[in-house]
Amino acid sequence: MKIAQVGEVVLRTPAKSVSQTDIETAAFQEFVDALLRTMQEANGVGIAAPQVFDERAVMIIASRPSPRYPNAPDMEPLVLINPKVIQSSEDTVKDWEGCLSVPGLRGFIRRATWVEIEYLQRDGTPATQRLDGFVARIFLHEFDHLIGKTWLDHIELNTDIMAESVWRKEIAGIDEPKSEIKNDDNR
Repeated sequence: MKIAQVGEVVLRTPAKSVSQTDIETAAFQEFVDALLRTMQEANGVGIAAPQVFDERAVMIIASRPSPRYPNAPDMEPLVLINPKVIQSSEDTVKDWEGCLSVPGLRGFIRRATWVEIEYLQRDGTPATQRLDGFVARIFLHEFDHLIGKTWLDHIELNTDIMAESVWRKEIAGIDEPKSEIKNDDNR
């Protein structure tokens, strides 16, 4: 699946609720499988349907260590359909976020430290859950995609934006491999 990039209209369009009838179709279940594969192939820890040009209110959160998030906790992928925030902490914390739809950049974003949510599970049954820390951050990031926002809408200062390559070196402490590119003009 192609991932929408910042500036594309779909990322600014609120998602539409998914009906129980739609959830029960093989086509919907195949879409969820493809959405999960797309997220995993891109080394993401979450993805929302609008990021693949689909207008439905579906998202997946799946924290796991990866080259993009080396210190992420490990969890099984969680499919959330028509998610809603019931309550969130008044306490907030700023941390760095990236986005598959905003490649090459990281943002230092303020988010609630926990969130209580309700949603439909992949089989259509209702569920509620409290998410904490990094997993709450992933949820809130993906939820933004369902309401037509990206992390760019939460920037407080211009200095809260950093190139991914600088973030990897300066913040995450990950050394980039040496480039094999030859520079013949010695610039």
